[in-house]
Amino acid sequence: MIEITPTFSIDENELQLSFVRASGPGGQNVNKVATAVQLRYDVANSSLPEEVQIRLKHLAGKKLTDEGVLVIEAKKYRTQEQNREDALNRFAELVRRSFEKPRQRTITKPTKTSKEKRLREKKVRGELKRMRQNKSFE
Repeated sequence: MIEITPTFSIDENELQLSFVRASGPGGQNVNKVATAVQLRYDVANSSLPEEVQIRLKHLAGKKLTDEGVLVIEAKKYRTQEQNREDALNRFAELVRRSFEKPRQRTITKPTKTSKEKRLREKKVRGELKRMRQNKSFE
């Protein structure tokens, strides 16, 4: 079980881990050993609450396939264990962020002083541009 919040955990059976060959450092091993991890999680058929699924799909961005499967690749390290741990940590952090409800924006109006200041600055700018103009009518 992967603990996301104190009240919610995801069963590791919902995750699909596969090991693939990684590019990058590793010397001769890079062509022989599958050290990179590809974590797949079907968001649409998951045990997550509906609103969390929606936020997760939004946060995932390009990591989400057209079928609604979240794919996280981890190939930072040279060993399977470290890459597996990295993928699980990144997945858990992404799901944790999707559990946080976004703050509601409070609609505000500009103050009278800020409106006046903006108009004053526009006047000054316009005057400066007017002074730059060449007014010879020969």
